[in-house]
Amino acid sequence: MSRRRGWRAGDWQVYRRLLQFSLPYLPRLAAGLLFGILYAAANGAFVWAIHKGLPMFFGAEAQRLSDTDLRRLMLALLAFPLIAAVRGIGDFGSKYLIKWVGNRVVMDIRNALQQRLLTLPIQFFSEHRTGELMARVTHDPAQVENAVSSVLGDIVKEPLTLAAMVGSVLWLDVRLALVSLVLFPLCIVPIVTFGRKIRKNARLAQERIADLSAILQETIVGARIVRAYGMEERERERFEVQNRTFFSKVMRMARARSAVEPLVVFMSGVAVSLVLAYAAHRGLAINQVMAFAAALVLLYEPVKKLSGIHLQIQQSVAAAERIFTLLDKPVSVADRPGAISFEGPLHTIEFDGVEFCYEGGQPVLRNFSLKVAAGTRVAIVGRSGSGKTTLVNLLPRFADPVRGCIRFNGRDIRDYTLKSLRRAIGVVTQETILFNDTVANNIRYGQPDAPISAVMDAARRANAHDFIAALPAGYDTPIGERGLRLSGGEKQRLAIARAVLRNPPLMILDEATSALDTASERLVQEALDQLMEGRTVFMVAHRLSTVQHCDRIVVLEQGRLVEEGRHEELLDAGGIYYQLYQMQFKEQAGSVGGRLGYNPESVGT
Repeated sequence: MSRRRGWRAGDWQVYRRLLQFSLPYLPRLAAGLLFGILYAAANGAFVWAIHKGLPMFFGAEAQRLSDTDLRRLMLALLAFPLIAAVRGIGDFGSKYLIKWVGNRVVMDIRNALQQRLLTLPIQFFSEHRTGELMARVTHDPAQVENAVSSVLGDIVKEPLTLAAMVGSVLWLDVRLALVSLVLFPLCIVPIVTFGRKIRKNARLAQERIADLSAILQETIVGARIVRAYGMEERERERFEVQNRTFFSKVMRMARARSAVEPLVVFMSGVAVSLVLAYAAHRGLAINQVMAFAAALVLLYEPVKKLSGIHLQIQQSVAAAERIFTLLDKPVSVADRPGAISFEGPLHTIEFDGVEFCYEGGQPVLRNFSLKVAAGTRVAIVGRSGSGKTTLVNLLPRFADPVRGCIRFNGRDIRDYTLKSLRRAIGVVTQETILFNDTVANNIRYGQPDAPISAVMDAARRANAHDFIAALPAGYDTPIGERGLRLSGGEKQRLAIARAVLRNPPLMILDEATSALDTASERLVQEALDQLMEGRTVFMVAHRLSTVQHCDRIVVLEQGRLVEEGRHEELLDAGGIYYQLYQMQFKEQAGSVGGRLGYNPESVGT
């Protein structure tokens, strides 16, 4: 039944939770209330001034003015601009303060959403489109701004004006007031009727704007691929379809909202006609009729705004629900109560019966156990989907095992604070992430206070100093969004320099050279050798040529550790590692692979 009225039982809970963001700013809301009282009082004074002042200007009283009456007349003339000034001050103060609170709430919601994104598991981002998440943070909070500022402003100011005007019309003529006010409750009918449509289309519009953002993000990020495959027309059509759908939903909301005011105005017009007819019938004085008409005109605005509150809340609830859906996402990885800081050298790393599976999926790791001494270089190899990257992602707690545990120096890593744990780990991946900042600040990322001398030393050790020095502004050169002004090898060496500057005892290298050409790979491999010196290293590798000199090679198959040893030992064993090696390095592999359509680069992915 509540759904048919356009208002669900949970809508008020959603809106009340939204209003909780305004609680820190109650002093400004209270000040807005005071200005609202001033505004309402000025409206009441305006009606009173008309009622008392008009006889001084018109009729018999105007013909018999004494000196005292003349002074009263001058005061009456000054009263109107004074009342208008007070009304304006009250209106401005109330609107500004409430608007400030509304925009501050939007800012706080955006901050809360961004902070939530920073704490969600890495897997969450692979399950949601980037454009959709961007719309949640940027567009949805803007949609609730009116529901906070406008609704709060109207709730604070308009009831006071409404009360003042109702009091005025009752003071002027009780029976006339009852005749004129009888139609105002009928304004609720169109409000409820169109509120349901607005809410439904608001939710659909929020979904469409998320789709628009996602398509636009994919078009921008994949601009090179779109052009290379000649898919500009397809992307244009995709965007236009979603844009047209969004336009349709927005216009349906606009149509519903636009229909409300004309209906209210029509009802107000009927009320004015009844008032005039009644006044003529009773032969009321001109000052009483004018004051009554002014009170009705001033009464219309609060009635209109208060009747629109329901529509604004309906439109905002859809966006608020999407916001709270994201804010309520559980944080599966967090500091335990009483977590301690990881200090001192790293002696041992131990995986003890570790199992992991993604939500609703099959196990990715099964009963994995391994103990590694500090300073050991461990290579993780295996076929595609064997769980290699998942395994190393557990070390910095991008996710936590569903069973078993990982220990640093004999202690469960969940007993350490996330910040201190991750400070002890450096990560270099195949997909190099750089930021739209200078070269120096990208290397400093994670060590923002590092002096330029340390930055340059890290760049030299990463084989990056020479190409940086050749840039237009050297270390102060902006590299563009995602480092698009640099080659793949240059970006990778900057990422290595960033890890060198951080100087962690544990390094994770996830396919750090697989996407590079031979010349770039040589330079990056030299940089990696520098980086790995004296550290514990976990290296995920597709190219087995990069792991032959590792201290230990771990072979995964369907999430299980099936082989473990040095390169020569695993070749002699003739198992899965031997098969992978034969596929990549046997003399006939190239020709056989060519005939069968086999790509050696895909082995072990």
